[in-house]
Amino acid sequence: MANYEVDPSVFQKYLPYKTELDMWQGRCYASLVGFLFTNVRVLGLKIPYHHTFEEVNLRFYVRYNDNGTWKRGVVFIKEIVPRMAITLVANTLYKEHYETMPMRYNWQSEGDRLKVSYEWKKEDWHSFHITAQSQAIPIEIDSEEEFITEHYWGYTMQSANKTSEYGVEHPRWNVYPMIDYAIHADFQSLYGADFAFLNDATPTSVFLAEGSEIEVKGGRKIQ
Repeated sequence: MANYEVDPSVFQKYLPYKTELDMWQGRCYASLVGFLFTNVRVLGLKIPYHHTFEEVNLRFYVRYNDNGTWKRGVVFIKEIVPRMAITLVANTLYKEHYETMPMRYNWQSEGDRLKVSYEWKKEDWHSFHITAQSQAIPIEIDSEEEFITEHYWGYTMQSANKTSEYGVEHPRWNVYPMIDYAIHADFQSLYGADFAFLNDATPTSVFLAEGSEIEVKGGRKIQ
């Protein structure tokens, strides 16, 4: 996860109906996230050739006031996956923002270090590499890492006055302390002119999270 401080005005037109930006210590964030889905099941069933695959996404953070209870969630600018069927279903049925590209990943354990990389191709290959310590540690309370990882809702703009909401459940994650990283990505080519500035931006933080089982709950419409 590479996390960038962003001017809040960048996200105003991407805000789903009834949500507002969620800040950490007055800062607005976008995150470039790479991860691997494994053992994916839909309604308890494994879909052939679709139970293990990479994803890279660019997201930002929002909250929604549900009758006095604040729900903290994420909005995806784009989710990149290597399977056309995933993109077709997500975009057609759920109005998500998926795009299919060739992808590859690599995980290596070398002594007391982990080396992880995700790569995806749009004209040229783009990549996100990180080297981290191999011993995971708990996420500190009230830390930036906690803010980034502890969002348990997803919100998608379906129209000017309709939002899709779904829940995401997982245990609290640990993180591997970062040693070094490298990001080679053309954000303008991948995400549009609004995000071209990220080509020259330096993340405020980069970290590797341990991951876990995740359950995506059925959604509802807010309108």
